[in-house]
Amino acid sequence: MSIKSILDQGTVTIQHLKARIKLSCPKCGIQLGKSHTFCPKCGLKIEGAVAKEREHRRVRTLPLDKDTLAMLKAYIKRGGPIKHDEKNLIFGITRHQTWQIVKECAEKTGLPKLINSETGKEHNISPHKLRDAFATHAVKLDDSGDGLRLLQEHLGHVSFNTTAKYRKVAGEELKHWYSKLWKKEEKQDGTST
Repeated sequence: MSIKSILDQGTVTIQHLKARIKLSCPKCGIQLGKSHTFCPKCGLKIEGAVAKEREHRRVRTLPLDKDTLAMLKAYIKRGGPIKHDEKNLIFGITRHQTWQIVKECAEKTGLPKLINSETGKEHNISPHKLRDAFATHAVKLDDSGDGLRLLQEHLGHVSFNTTAKYRKVAGEELKHWYSKLWKKEEKQDGTST
């Protein structure tokens, strides 16, 4: 997707880099790595299996909110995009650099480290922790079936169960739900059921 189309459409397309497909030789069935050109067991050229792996890369398109789109336009006007291997990249940074930038910004703004409520272990704020916080916030606002399905699509989860993990039941919420199960209802004549 070109930078112009991102700005015109207000969406960004993300290609998932994870590809958890097990490749195997079509002739003998031995498991192969992505870089195999020939099967180590039977010697068959492996063009078909590698091509099949590439077809399974997932792509998703996400909307950009007005504020993010405005910041992106300002960044581009300042000369933001870079050229790398004949491709225009909005940001020329690695995963590690992204993690470092988020951590440093959190420290500069005085955000406290995150504490895992189950283990008590401290964690730095990271891109993945921000993603988790977004998902938890989204579930709190809309935990309906449609809300969870849209969140699953937004996060790019293949399995609904992965998304459903964000629907954690708090202790008070569980107590309230359980007490409602046993609550006696009063009939109009004043007797209970």
